[in-house]
Amino acid sequence: MGRLLGAAACAAGLPARAGAHRVLRVLAWPGYAEPDLVRRFEQTQRVTVELTVVDTDEALARHLQSASTGRAFDVVALNTAELQRHTQRGWMQPLQLERLPSRARQLARFQDLAGIPGLWHQGRAHGIPYAWSEMGLIYNPDRFTQPPTSLAALWDPRLQGRVLAYDGGTHAFSLAALRLGLASPFQIPPAQWPALVRALVALRRNVTGFYTEPEESLDLWRRRGAWLMLANYGRQQVQLFQRAGLDVRYTLPQEGALAWLDCWAIPRQAAEVALAHAWIDHLLSPEASVALRDHQGLGATTHDGETPAASGRLIWLQPVEDDERRNRLWRRIIAGDSPDRVLAP
Repeated sequence: MGRLLGAAACAAGLPARAGAHRVLRVLAWPGYAEPDLVRRFEQTQRVTVELTVVDTDEALARHLQSASTGRAFDVVALNTAELQRHTQRGWMQPLQLERLPSRARQLARFQDLAGIPGLWHQGRAHGIPYAWSEMGLIYNPDRFTQPPTSLAALWDPRLQGRVLAYDGGTHAFSLAALRLGLASPFQIPPAQWPALVRALVALRRNVTGFYTEPEESLDLWRRRGAWLMLANYGRQQVQLFQRAGLDVRYTLPQEGALAWLDCWAIPRQAAEVALAHAWIDHLLSPEASVALRDHQGLGATTHDGETPAASGRLIWLQPVEDDERRNRLWRRIIAGDSPDRVLAP
């Protein structure tokens, strides 16, 4: 996620030492490759790191897909749901775990790759856990006599024009499914689509602005005078707001909090496979793990970078029934369409 670089999607080539002839192409979220860590890797490996930063899962998928017609990325950071989806498409390759000695520094629950949905495919590991966070609620304590305890607060008509939400269709439908108490937020039964669309249209009417990056949410919070926000980046946004001098609080909804676990993986067409493994091992170093915690407010997967677990039920992201449909309907919703027009063919 830093996600604090403030770029929706950018490519930045960093200078390598004289004589370097290899380039490692990295696709990641803001904050996952801080300049000092990149520089140290370049100097140690005598290479140039070419970094592309994304701010949505959809942008990441577009980059991976477009890379198939040119030079592919060598290593990518993505959540377990997206990793599973792209692995099933044949876009990712198995990892060579013997090339990753720093895995020994990870917490036991993150070393058990076969026990984490989305990482194991056809008997081989395809991802290494790196960073995690849950999606909680950030609120202004001066505007609430009691902390908001439910996702229902986002729909509260008394907060109309005071709510911020993340601009992402996949997560939005999962959020609405949790709000309505569906059995799974990731598999929507055909009969439930109209109810979820109506719920999200109602949410849109309550929301004063949608964001994709943490800095954008901070700017909107200030300019729009928001009181409550669904924090897609969780504690990372809490840290950002507090460092900006804002008095905010953070809580997890009683329905459970969607949570993501981002992993490093290697695309099928990577040109620098050995170097990609070296990069993953480097990003499991103490310096990288502590940077995730202290600079970004994220949970790391190693002992020295661990963030205390949230007190609440975490619902790890899983592949959804129809990601394309969710995002198509979401675009109609935020464009202002009525429920009937949103559901029209």
